[in-house]
Amino acid sequence: MGKHIPPFDNKNEAIVGANDDVTPLCYFNQVFLKQNEKFDHSVEGYETVIVLAGGTCCITVSKDGSSETFDNIGKRKSVWDANPEAVYVPLGYTAEISCVSDNADIMIAGGKFEASLEPFCVREDTVDIVQYGSDETKTHRKIKHVLGQSNSEKRGRLLVSELFTVGAGGWSGFPPHKHDEDRIKEDGSKETLYEEVYQFRFNPDFGFGAQFLYEHEDDCGPVYHVKTGSVIAIDKGYHPSVAAPGYEMYYFTIIVGKTEKSLIQHFDPHHEYQVETIPGIKDMIAKFK
Repeated sequence: MGKHIPPFDNKNEAIVGANDDVTPLCYFNQVFLKQNEKFDHSVEGYETVIVLAGGTCCITVSKDGSSETFDNIGKRKSVWDANPEAVYVPLGYTAEISCVSDNADIMIAGGKFEASLEPFCVREDTVDIVQYGSDETKTHRKIKHVLGQSNSEKRGRLLVSELFTVGAGGWSGFPPHKHDEDRIKEDGSKETLYEEVYQFRFNPDFGFGAQFLYEHEDDCGPVYHVKTGSVIAIDKGYHPSVAAPGYEMYYFTIIVGKTEKSLIQHFDPHHEYQVETIPGIKDMIAKFK
């Protein structure tokens, strides 16, 4: 049930590759480039999105001899500055990433899909932002949706977001929830099967947090010590996380559905009542549908 990949130098090779042993629906690569360096990207069977964590790149997306270039993608120095920009690379396309800034920190997210759509870019002023929770409930959080509800007609089942714990420390993914079955529950509501991959970062950089995983609401499961660069792959179970006091936590989130385009969560029954007590959480839930 899930796995933790500790920080390491991936040398621009996939951290969670195609047909991964835990999360085969998901793909994740982190690429570092210097000015004028290029990187060729394609993943057979996956729709992908190239997100600039920092720096600026030109990205050319190609298929069958035709191409489209998206210039000057990325306006920030790091994930702690401003909003992300990105380019969607449909199934069956290739992409050439060219670094035009001094250096670039690039995250590539992918999800298994069957249809080829059209390339598009996400600019910083079109990123859908949701902020919810509160300092009092230790759940103050901001989500920046790169692929989500606002561009649902342009993408497949790949959802990509940047998530921040606002302030110093606090909980995320709370109340604990899961999304590991396509089913209609007894009360008539749904749950949808989505696999999930995170990469964590902390501010200051030496901060840390913890990722919980447990399969049943009465179980105890593994808890992983996560630091900047830690990657968590989740195939099933409840998965709240927490940042240590004094540190802001960020995680890049890749969520891929098996059959549905909307993520519908099932909350741990022991803690579900807090959906009614955490400010704004219902708006957050609605943005994934």
